[in-house]
Amino acid sequence: MELQQTDYALSFGSVADTYDAARPSYPDELFTELARLTGRPLEGADVLDVGAGTGIATRLLHARGARVVAVEPSPGMAARLSAVTPQIPVVKGVGDDLPFHDASADLITYAQAFHWTDPDRSVPEAMRVLRPGGALALWWNVKDRGSEWLQAQEDRLAAALPGYHYYGGVMDATGWFARHDVPVERVTLRWERRIPVDQHLADLASRSYFAVLDEAERERLLAVERSAVLAVFPDGTVTEPFALDLFVVTRR
Repeated sequence: MELQQTDYALSFGSVADTYDAARPSYPDELFTELARLTGRPLEGADVLDVGAGTGIATRLLHARGARVVAVEPSPGMAARLSAVTPQIPVVKGVGDDLPFHDASADLITYAQAFHWTDPDRSVPEAMRVLRPGGALALWWNVKDRGSEWLQAQEDRLAAALPGYHYYGGVMDATGWFARHDVPVERVTLRWERRIPVDQHLADLASRSYFAVLDEAERERLLAVERSAVLAVFPDGTVTEPFALDLFVVTRR
């Protein structure tokens, strides 16, 4: 049976712990740029972090003084978020139908999540819920395929995983905004992390295109990646470069 995008979107609950432990965080510069582009500090702002997952970005927003509410449809992901940070409220919901009043938020964020929405619904919903002068912020950590070994990995995964491009190929949000003549500001930040090879593989295992596989196939592909990555990083410490794309749209 051919899997649909919904199957990929709902696959994360089964890998919530791995997701939280292995996925990359975000550099401080992201939040500096977010405050600059939105024209207001995060401290004291009413923020909805939509598609919050296990709360990787949610926690960073909260730590900077935002009054943040996490919005997450997956019970497994929401449970992990609440277990790690019980002080942050979690609401079950999706960006296409936000369960919030009109003009009730200063900032709506999507960290690694906007590509799971229908922009024809999620953008108007965000504009409805934002206060005048509020902002919609979308960002993605994308591994920099300018690195030869990461491009080789992408080629292997694209060939082996039918659902690979449910995640890749949908990162550029500017197309929708351009078609609807919506002004958007964009910043790209470059950063990197150094992690053990086991964490690199766990990060892969937490991706939707791996989570939907049966265990035997998942382990087979991860073993292939282990061998390939260790051929590049024989000491077992992997350097992952990222291009972090941030998009900000202000409600007038």
